[in-house]
Amino acid sequence: MRSLSAARIGAQVRALRMTADVSGGELAKLSGISSSMLSRIERGLVSPSVETLERLANGLGVPASRFFGDQARRTDFCHVRAGQGVVVDRVGAVSDYRYELLGHLLSGNLFVEPYLVTLLPGADPYVTFQHPGLKFLYFLSGEVSYRYGSRVVEVGAGDSLQFEATALHGIEAIQQGPVSYLSVVFTLRE
Repeated sequence: MRSLSAARIGAQVRALRMTADVSGGELAKLSGISSSMLSRIERGLVSPSVETLERLANGLGVPASRFFGDQARRTDFCHVRAGQGVVVDRVGAVSDYRYELLGHLLSGNLFVEPYLVTLLPGADPYVTFQHPGLKFLYFLSGEVSYRYGSRVVEVGAGDSLQFEATALHGIEAIQQGPVSYLSVVFTLRE
């Protein structure tokens, strides 16, 4: 009889092997186990020992803890068609900064907020954004001076920024519009 935990571990081993684009024979060789044993593990027919899991993890270049993740049960998936993101009124949002939410996840300990930010014609520079988490910005159009703490950089279409969002930050000057950028904030859930 197949064990549910052995089946989960086997599915995770197979998924990681396929993601790494490694054949079963190659992984068996890299891990120092037989191809038949790897096949039985991936099909959930045997419960591998801790030593065998360590060998497989080394062969795949991942921590052994990856075999125990709940990824097989995760169902979070979000597809937002072009122009159909949810326009949100963010608390403390600056006037004429339009935020279109492009996705969301409902579970896990990482909170991710991806927005398409568009500065409308009346938008003014604003340099006092400050919040927890990491922020990634990818500029789609326009040219601006962007302030992060005491540092100012010139950015335009195709440029990106990534930083700790706990420091004061924001657009200090708009050189050329229209300005739009992808903003993704990563924070840990409490």
